[in-house]
Amino acid sequence: MKTFLIFLTAIAAILFTSCARQENAMPNDVAYYTCTMHPSVRAKNPTDKCPICGMSLVPVKKTPATNAPTAAPHDHAGPTTVHDHASQTAVHDHEPTEFTVPIERQQMIGVTYTNVEMRPFEFHIRTPGIVAYDKQRHWDYVSRVDGYVQKLHVSSRGDSVEKDQPLLTIYSPDLLVAQGEYVNAMRSRDEARQSGNTNLAQSAERMLQSARQRLNLWNISDQQLSDLEKTRQPQNTLTLYSPFKGVVQDIPVDQGRHVSIGDHLVDVADLSVVWVWADFYQDDLPLLKKGEPVTVTTSAFPGATFNGKIDLIDPFLNDARRTARARISVENPDSKLRPEMYVDATLLSNQGKGLAIPASAVLPTGTRNVVFVNKGDGKLQPRFVQLGRGFGNFYAVTSGLEEGEAIVASANFLIDAEAKVQGALQQW
Repeated sequence: MKTFLIFLTAIAAILFTSCARQENAMPNDVAYYTCTMHPSVRAKNPTDKCPICGMSLVPVKKTPATNAPTAAPHDHAGPTTVHDHASQTAVHDHEPTEFTVPIERQQMIGVTYTNVEMRPFEFHIRTPGIVAYDKQRHWDYVSRVDGYVQKLHVSSRGDSVEKDQPLLTIYSPDLLVAQGEYVNAMRSRDEARQSGNTNLAQSAERMLQSARQRLNLWNISDQQLSDLEKTRQPQNTLTLYSPFKGVVQDIPVDQGRHVSIGDHLVDVADLSVVWVWADFYQDDLPLLKKGEPVTVTTSAFPGATFNGKIDLIDPFLNDARRTARARISVENPDSKLRPEMYVDATLLSNQGKGLAIPASAVLPTGTRNVVFVNKGDGKLQPRFVQLGRGFGNFYAVTSGLEEGEAIVASANFLIDAEAKVQGALQQW
């Protein structure tokens, strides 16, 4: 009886071990089991746990037969060794392959798709700027004679002036002497002409032109010289006139004050056109072109826009901010924009049309950019793409995709984990 019980126990143990092996046996289409958080873990038993985090393992399907290496026509037909298969895989492991994520699982993790399509590439650049007066529309009067300020025709900074309006009058004895020399030179010329002596007439003409040039250098206008030639009455005062319509920017002198050659008298600025100096980052410099339209706004006038255009791009970068300045010429007919005012400059750059994908569809890896292409029935293909400049929430595609292809637009990191687990994307 004892021998019979031992025999039954041995039979039961053999049957139990056989059933356990059948229960733990891998299906034919499963290569191994791994952890979704730690793809380096590989096991043959589906009931095993991840030794790192303790999670349940998931199956990794075998590579389809179409991707397996084939024997050469003259090679001996026989089973492929593990060494040969590993060598072949090492050669091609950098090439992404298709993998499968069931549609139900895609829905659970929130996968959405979008199509590669042609889009207009419009790039908005908004940058701060500072208003400045146009150097070509600004005039500083400096005294060119010694004298005294006899009268100010403008009273303070900000006064509006018209073209040829008097600004101030200077009394100068030296001016009286210079005008007297000019009048005497005109008389000598007239007498030489009447005498018929050609040499004497030419010498008198040269003396007259020299006296005239001296008066011109003293800010005496051609109109004032014309009046002097008519009246032939020397004056001891000099009146300065505004060269254009504008506003007085500065009057550093007072009536009765003595002025010497080189003293600052009055500044006049024409603000109908102003400059805006705006800073652009070095990555945006290729988009800047001379004549490109720019819209200027300011918080001082909400809703108001001022149209301008780029007329100069500074070739030198600011070494601290890594920016370059662009000079924008802006029409300012109502003089709302004032020097030193802060404004915002917006540049709309039209770069034409091209293939584009959402930024959310791109998985950057540092040296490469990966997108996942939908092949239908849950099949996905990782693909390396070349991207151009970003335009808002989109990237321009230079290579790697074709128009109309469907790509994953969300949950990329979860899809990437699935690709790593299934061995479809081994190297980035």
